[in-house]
Order: sequence, then structure tokens, then C-alpha cells
Amino acid sequence: MNFPFYIAKRYFIAKKSHNVINIISWISVLGIAVGTLALVIVLSAFNGLEDLVEKLYASFDPDIKIEANKGKTFEVADFPKDKILQLDEVAFYNHAVEDVVLVKYMEKQTIATLKGVEPQFYEMTGLDTLMIEGQVMKDDSNKIVLGYGIADKLSLYLHNMVVEQVSIIVPKKGLAKAFIPTDEFTRKFAIPTGIFSVNPDFDTKYVVTPLRFAQKVLSYEGKISSVELGLKPGVNHEKAKEKIQVILGDDYVVKTRHELNELIFKTNKTEKWITFLILTFILVIASFNIIGSLTMLIIDKKKDIWILRTMGASRKTIKRLFFMEGMIINLAGAISGMVLGAIVCWLQIQFGLLRLEGSVVEFYPIKLELLDFIYITIIVLIIGFLASWYPVRVLTKKHL
Repeated sequence: MNFPFYIAKRYFIAKKSHNVINIISWISVLGIAVGTLALVIVLSAFNGLEDLVEKLYASFDPDIKIEANKGKTFEVADFPKDKILQLDEVAFYNHAVEDVVLVKYMEKQTIATLKGVEPQFYEMTGLDTLMIEGQVMKDDSNKIVLGYGIADKLSLYLHNMVVEQVSIIVPKKGLAKAFIPTDEFTRKFAIPTGIFSVNPDFDTKYVVTPLRFAQKVLSYEGKISSVELGLKPGVNHEKAKEKIQVILGDDYVVKTRHELNELIFKTNKTEKWITFLILTFILVIASFNIIGSLTMLIIDKKKDIWILRTMGASRKTIKRLFFMEGMIINLAGAISGMVLGAIVCWLQIQFGLLRLEGSVVEFYPIKLELLDFIYITIIVLIIGFLASWYPVRVLTKKHL
């Protein structure tokens, strides 16, 4: 066994001549353990939130969205559909058209985004599984499903509808101002068949309808505003995007789901790493206990240092001995903190200790990631190295 490590281990376990040194050593272990525990739990909580947001947005947004580089719409016939479908990465393909409309039910009205989709849209996103009332009609009729927020603004509830239709009103394109104001608008009637709930961003914005009906309402016959793709599991979205962009050239813009919702994903990442830095700073403060523990230990073991020196131990060996003592304290705290943090996270995942009342999920989401443990280990080792190296370098120079 390595001699300095053996002695350092004995110093860590054995009772010191002054009991206060034992207390400070265990306080050092506890401080590092609590800081590491907090890092594991907080980072895992951010991972869980990110995963939840990803799943929520996947219930409406596609993996890849393709739009025209210029203008709001493009001709369906001009788009190289066959080339895209030949890609191994593509599992679902959907034509979509969307624009802002006025939705009116009885005396109430609200602004919404009308989105026309093909039946495969529901397979791709699973929106049809998120209906809180009614169901999706996948034919080409004038059936629509509304976000919960839109339905609430209209006071429209399927179980007690007074009138079976809603009006969808949109300005006529390219028409000069008419003598009769109502002639300036296209008005179509639609039958609500369902109400969905994904998250407030979508629930208060979208009304979903079959593609052909939306094209008629918006006067976009033969045109679409986007092509939406669902990728196969395990496919790298960025690489698939680059591949599709090469095929389409500069006439189209290709975006991943993360780019469509860039702000929310970047905000979550930024908050995660700012929190990581704050907790790292707390770990640095906790490491001062290691400096205090090593300082008192070196002073307490002056007699042992003299004995080891007379037995032939070099200055380097003595320094390594106390340095390893500091690293043992640091690693004991780090390992116990990571183990306890992983156990707490596992309990939350399995049993939902922390509940979220009235939220989109019943329990607070937690997700353990190996990369976080690697980052935590690296940062704890760096802090432990500096906290052990400094007192050993300064104090052994004085007492040796």
C-alpha cells in the first residue's frame, strides 16, 4: 500500500489528540457532502424540467419544420417531397398551413392562429391523445379542435353548446376597400369536435383543422406555409437538418424544434449553469473547512512529522501525506453527497415525494444524467486539490 496514503487514511479515521480536529474534519466532510448533494438534486431538477418542456412541445411542434425563405407560403407542387421522403431519417411527413384569424362563437370572439394539417400530423405529435373533451376528426370536413385557452375565451364547451358552429373570419387578400365592410372578409363556419390541452403557449393560440378546409378559409388553395417532419427515434436532429438543407438549398429555411422555441430552451440551459456556478461557489466556501482541518492537523502532528523525518521520510513524502489527508476529506464528502443525491432523485422519480398541484404533471420532474456527475466530480476534485495544496505547501514549509 502507498505509504503516504496509508498514514493519511489512519489520520482521517483515528482519533486525534485534540477532539476539535475530529469535529472540524467531519464538518468539512459534511459541508462538501451537502454542497455536492445540492448540485446533484438541482441539476437533475433542471434536466427534468428540460425533458418535460421537450415532451410538451413535441406534442405540437414537429422535429423539423421547413418554411419558405421568402414569403409566407409556397406551392405544394414546387416542393421536392419525394427527395425528402427518401431520407432514412424521416418517419412522418405533413403539409401545414397557418395564419391569424378571428374566431367567433355567439357574442364572444378572440384572435387565434388557424392551423391546417394532414391526418399524419396527429400520429407525428400525438395531439389526439391530449384531448380533454371530444375527439379529432381526421377527414377533410370543416371540423376543428380548439386549444383550451381559446375555448375558455369563447365560453365554448362541447357538453353544453347552444350553437353547433363557430365562425372563422379572415380578411380577403388583395381586395380593395369595399363599400360594405363585411365584403372585405371571408367568413366560414366550422364545427368544434374537440378541445385539447398541451400547455398555455399552444392552448391560448391554436385552432387546428383539416388542411383543405384551412386552405379554403385562408385562400391558400394549392399552397402551404410549411412542411413538418417527424424523425425516427435516435436520429440526431442537427445532422438531419443539415442534410435536408443541402437538398432544399437557399429557397427554404429548415429549423429544429429547439430553434423554433429557442428562447425557452436557452433560458433553461442558462438558469441551469448559473445555478451550477452559485452552488460551486458555496462548495468553495465549504472547502475552507478543509484548510482549517489540515492546518490544525499539521500543527497537532508536529511530533509525528519529526519521527517520520528521523525514519527517513522526505519532505515530499510528508507533503503528500497531508495533501492526501485533504483529498480523502474532500472525496469522502463528494462521494457521500453524490450517492445521497442520487438516492433522493431516485425516490422522487419512483414515488413522487414532491407533488405539483394544478400543474401539467403530477410530480416534480427529475432526470439523472451521467454527464452531470462527471462535471460535479471534476469541479469537486479541483476545489479539493486547491484546498489541500495551499495549506500543505505553506505550513509544511514552516514546520519542516
